Amino acid sequence: MFVIFFLACGASAIDLVFLIDGSKSVRPENFELVKQFINQIVESVDVGNNKAHVGLVQYSSAVRQEFPLGRYTNKRDIKTAVKKMSYMEKGTMTGQALKYLIDNTFAISNGGRPGVSKVGIVFTDGRSQDYINDAALKAKELGKEN
Repeated sequence: MFVIFFLACGASAIDLVFLIDGSKSVRPENFELVKQFINQIVESVDVGNNKAHVGLVQYSSAVRQEFPLGRYTNKRDIKTAVKKMSYMEKGTMTGQALKYLIDNTFAISNGGRPGVSKVGIVFTDGRSQDYINDAALKAKELGKEN
């Protein structure tokens, strides 16, 4: 709820990354629902060079960057890329994915912009096969800094 409200407030510039659980336990029909929901969120965001940049990462037993921040500069291209994303359908390594999000996704080399608010939205069924506490605590602390 908070994230949708924040986005609806019209922040002038934001780096927004979706972290999607593509594990087998999610099941294909729910994976498709998540993709639809992401595209609804994208539709409500003001995308552009000095506005929102959107990135997408999927994880299961491994982490795969679907597209980095700033690759697509309009809603249509982002939504098309989300629709084309294929389901990984393996294990659930949420801790590994959170660590990737923290260490890589918002980096300048992946399109992150200095001085811009960073938001990560995690979609998971909640059944991780690895340890998530350290990465979750680090993400929480980083959020307090901004």
